[in-house]
Amino acid sequence: MTAVFKRIFLLLAITTAFAAVSIAQPAKAPVADRLPFTVGETLTYEAKISKIIQGIAVADLTFTVANSPETESLIVRADAKSKGTLLKLARYSFLQELQSTIGIEQFRVLRTVKHDVQKDRVRDSQADFDYRQKRVTYSESDPKEPMRPPRRIASELSGTTHDLVSAIYSLRLLPLKVGSNFIVKISDSGLVYDIPVRVTAREKQKTIFGSVMCFRIEPEIFGPRRLIENDGSMILWVTDDAKRIPVRSQVNASIGKVEIKLKAAKNTK
Repeated sequence: MTAVFKRIFLLLAITTAFAAVSIAQPAKAPVADRLPFTVGETLTYEAKISKIIQGIAVADLTFTVANSPETESLIVRADAKSKGTLLKLARYSFLQELQSTIGIEQFRVLRTVKHDVQKDRVRDSQADFDYRQKRVTYSESDPKEPMRPPRRIASELSGTTHDLVSAIYSLRLLPLKVGSNFIVKISDSGLVYDIPVRVTAREKQKTIFGSVMCFRIEPEIFGPRRLIENDGSMILWVTDDAKRIPVRSQVNASIGKVEIKLKAAKNTK
């Protein structure tokens, strides 16, 4: 259960990975001016799970855009943390801190750094994306056992690829429309997955911005040879405006129904 449970609260990022398709951009405009978000933007989500008890708040998820010391790139930080009810009822805690370095000219992930805590288990990892060599190299270590050799995985890259964080920001660059279908490439823990995604509807949603029209997006992330091999389904709603902000996600999995909703937004462009 724990492997599925931990990943559920980063699915909001995973589902938007279909933005890995090529994006046509004006050649003359500065890169930063073309982006619908800016340095300092912070989006905070709350996850609630329903199975035996209705709507228990179990985790918070925060995305923050920051400057990168590297030329023509940004850093996006994502933190997923369990909260009160989950700790008390399930006696299960987790913390995931991801830092994604994104090349903004072609908008693709360059590096992923992750700190992952599940109860007493701690893992630190880094994935480096070399598009010239067409390879992603992943290394994972246990900080509690510094003498233990790290686990290493390398996979082939065949075009623009995203991690769990860069995907959500890439989505916000696309001219979405109902009926669109995509096959996206997303890398997690050194492996690369092809994820089919459909834009299935345009619907009104109640959000912190009021009632707004949103695109309904359905990615196929569950099933054999998918990102999560268990049975399940997922829906994501993204605002139909210039900001393209993900405001809600609904996941149906073996652990129950998970609702992830935007509860705060700061420094939006």
